[in-house]
Amino acid sequence: MLKLLSSTSSRVHCLTTPTPSLRIKQEPNSVFYALGRLTGLTQRSPKNSFFRACFCSDSSNGSGSGSGSQPAVEVDEKGAESQSGSDSKASSAIVSTYPKPEDYLTVLALPLPHRPLFPGFYMPIYVKDPKLLAALQESRKRQAPYAGAFLLKDEPGTESSTSSETEKSVYDIKGKELFNRLHEVGTLAQISSIQGDQVILIGHRRLRITEMVSEDPLTVKVDHLKEKPYNKDDDVIKATSFEVISTLRDVLKTSSLWRDHVQTYSQHIGDFNFPRLADFGAAISGANKLQCQQVLEELDVHKRLQLTLELVKKEMEISKIQESIAKAIEEKISGEQRRYLLNEQLKAIKKELGLETDDKTALSAKFKERLEPNREKCPPHVLQVIEEELTKLQLLEASSSEFNVTRNYLDWLTVLPWGNYSDENFDVIRAQTILDEDHYGLTDVKERILEFIAVGKLRGTSQGKIICLSGPPGVGKTSIGRSIARALNRKFFRFSVGGLSDVAEIKGHRRTYIGAMPGKMVQCLKNVGTANPLVLIDEIDKLGRGHAGDPASALLELLDPEQNANFLDHYLDVPIDLSKVLFVCTANVVDNIPNPLLDRMEVIAIAGYIADEKMHIARDYLEKTAQETCGVKPEQVEVTDAALLGLIENYCREAGVRNLQKHIEKIYRKIALRLVREGSSNESVISGEVVQSAEAKAEVDETDQHAAANETAAEVESVGNSSHELKSESSVQTSDQPKDPKDATETEKLKETETSKAVEKVSVDASNLADFVGKPVFHAERIYDQTPVGVVMGLAWTAMGGSTLYIETTEVEQGEGKGALHVTGQLGDVMKESAQIAHTLARTILLEKEPANPFFANTKLHLHVPAGATPKDGPSAGCTMITSLLSLAMKMPVRKDLAMTGEVTLTGKILPIGGVKEKTIAARRSEVKTIIFPSANKRDYDELAPNVREGLDVHFVDDYSQIFNLAFDNNTGN
Repeated sequence: MLKLLSSTSSRVHCLTTPTPSLRIKQEPNSVFYALGRLTGLTQRSPKNSFFRACFCSDSSNGSGSGSGSQPAVEVDEKGAESQSGSDSKASSAIVSTYPKPEDYLTVLALPLPHRPLFPGFYMPIYVKDPKLLAALQESRKRQAPYAGAFLLKDEPGTESSTSSETEKSVYDIKGKELFNRLHEVGTLAQISSIQGDQVILIGHRRLRITEMVSEDPLTVKVDHLKEKPYNKDDDVIKATSFEVISTLRDVLKTSSLWRDHVQTYSQHIGDFNFPRLADFGAAISGANKLQCQQVLEELDVHKRLQLTLELVKKEMEISKIQESIAKAIEEKISGEQRRYLLNEQLKAIKKELGLETDDKTALSAKFKERLEPNREKCPPHVLQVIEEELTKLQLLEASSSEFNVTRNYLDWLTVLPWGNYSDENFDVIRAQTILDEDHYGLTDVKERILEFIAVGKLRGTSQGKIICLSGPPGVGKTSIGRSIARALNRKFFRFSVGGLSDVAEIKGHRRTYIGAMPGKMVQCLKNVGTANPLVLIDEIDKLGRGHAGDPASALLELLDPEQNANFLDHYLDVPIDLSKVLFVCTANVVDNIPNPLLDRMEVIAIAGYIADEKMHIARDYLEKTAQETCGVKPEQVEVTDAALLGLIENYCREAGVRNLQKHIEKIYRKIALRLVREGSSNESVISGEVVQSAEAKAEVDETDQHAAANETAAEVESVGNSSHELKSESSVQTSDQPKDPKDATETEKLKETETSKAVEKVSVDASNLADFVGKPVFHAERIYDQTPVGVVMGLAWTAMGGSTLYIETTEVEQGEGKGALHVTGQLGDVMKESAQIAHTLARTILLEKEPANPFFANTKLHLHVPAGATPKDGPSAGCTMITSLLSLAMKMPVRKDLAMTGEVTLTGKILPIGGVKEKTIAARRSEVKTIIFPSANKRDYDELAPNVREGLDVHFVDDYSQIFNLAFDNNTGN
């Protein structure tokens, strides 16, 4: 409610000199008695004088100056009038020899910037104007110690809450400007004392300015104001005054700032008049100056009491808020103090019992206990580092940042599995069984793992290896890694480096960085808990490169068998032995792997699957997984071989089986939905269903046997009908929300009937396959049933697998010397060069075979390679282009069941190509019977599985002349 002005210490000396003694009328039952006590305290103690001067201040002025202090203490008017000066002496009798206050009609005008002065209260101000201060001193000498104190109006254009005028700026205003800035109603104030520039004023009565007499110092004529007549016995005035007193008493309970004065006034209410009560409440309140000025200007006693009541009510609310804030802070502080005391007591008890251990000791004990099982296996240099860090930890303060860095460092050092290896499986038969259970085919990969196990069994121990599995997506490169770990009885850890561009992800961050962490390999060893896990580095061909370094170069140390025995992580900064770790990397295209990194890996190529292999995988692996995922039992569904073959050939032609798995799961989801709509459920008890007793069920079956039979017959008749589906959905909704017990019984009967009926097995074959997976995505790769002139089928290979590639050539224009070749089909530079070589070689061969045929010299040709939207490049289509050009020149089509591939030179030699298996699979898919490969690829073809080579007539050639004889000598197929 009441605020204490934060006055600067520089002005304390101005208040230390006691004010002249005031003769106080000692009436025991009056507020003046309390003020007399305050005056006596002031005279006895300079310190109390300072606090009295700063009492009941307005905190709106942050300058801390004395004029901002608006103290309020009631004094006896008669006693004040008897004050003559600082050298006057107290006397037991008061003789009035000076003019009365009401006789002063012309007074000096004192501007008050922050708060008005109320009658009966005193206020110290600081006068910075020398002329005004001299005039006040002269008035005291002339035994006329009175002046008018008027509140200064706010400067135009500013708000009272933001106004912060200082004494200096107030006294810079002179004359008429100052006169216009003063409020009309003020207070006649007695000049109690002047010490330096400090003037103490005591309010006597209300004044109203009438006119200005002089400008510097400002002197004005005034009228003395009196309260309007009022009835002391008026009930409304009494009630309002009692409410003011009651509110002041409430304020007493929360604020002790003015407790003495309010207690005195409340206990002796009968000795005070109502106007003085209103002035007292407004003076001690913390209201702003305009509200206080409004109380000062009000001459109606009842209205003045009402205004005062509003002010003290606001003070009470502020006091309550202040009390709640203080209470909350006190509770918080007391809670913290209580916790501190309990902790100190706990430490003292532990010290007495000999159980005292601080945080650092407990951490050290924890690290030593964690390291103890592997201490003998731990390398000596690591033990030395751990001991040094433990000693360092004891010397550091727990609140320092270095303490947390050392603690985290020790945590990583002691948690790693130093010398801790898992027991490996050297049983080749068991490993073979595990690998066959998880994957079909992948003979090369399985053979390499079995070789690894066999070597380990003969040596009695195994060393780490770096294997790279390359192949198109979906062939099982990533999943085979987990199967290898299970076959070897090793822990498995996988992390992908696709798009990785920060070296710190592999080798860790320096400990000097905030939030530093070890690299992926150290995290791997912590997670698996052994030093010989199987680490699968996925998508190694998609490594990125950024400003933080080249991760491919960082992997050189990790994947080099000669270096990874002392792999150095930036965070740990101690060598780690990774020589026992088996690294398995995966990649789609080996060409994207940097050569130094590729040189350190053993590459095993995984080609795509042919249709027969996909059939086995779908039957033995994918179907079982889809049945478990969708909750469908094997006896509820039948997927025929024709359906699977149609799915493989028309929907899933990619080299892998990932897309095939998605389509099989889609089929089983559709089947699950159909089964549920037909009333089938594979759960014994449905969640939320009330299970009836056997007797109740028997009764229901007996009662509704006939209705159930009819309904079953109706449902069997309308299987697959949309109206039946609507009916089933309606029955389900009815069973979920029965309207009454009778409906609930009927619903339960319906449920029993539906679950008891026999649901027909869902069959998926080639005829209804489109109902489950939609229209076919792929169509036959063979564009021509009968190969026309100038068209030859080639073979191509991509990361997605093999495919057929048609080469089409046609005549554009004929004429003497117009021989030229134009190519289209998004061909790369290498393929365009192959077309030019083919054109040159074809002219040479044609001159040998038909010297009189000037076709290439006089014909402009157009060579196209569909599909036009697919980018193509590579040299392996050279022999196919030559054959296409010769077919057009000699007007002879090639065999329809023939496909060829091979790079050709200008002299007609056939060079080897890649992707033999993928191209062979693509030829089988297009019903090709005869394939021409370069002789250098014969070894690759011989390594293919028998089921891939079955039914194919493969020719291996060294020169194009052999291809010419195979392509054109036998045309009976057309």
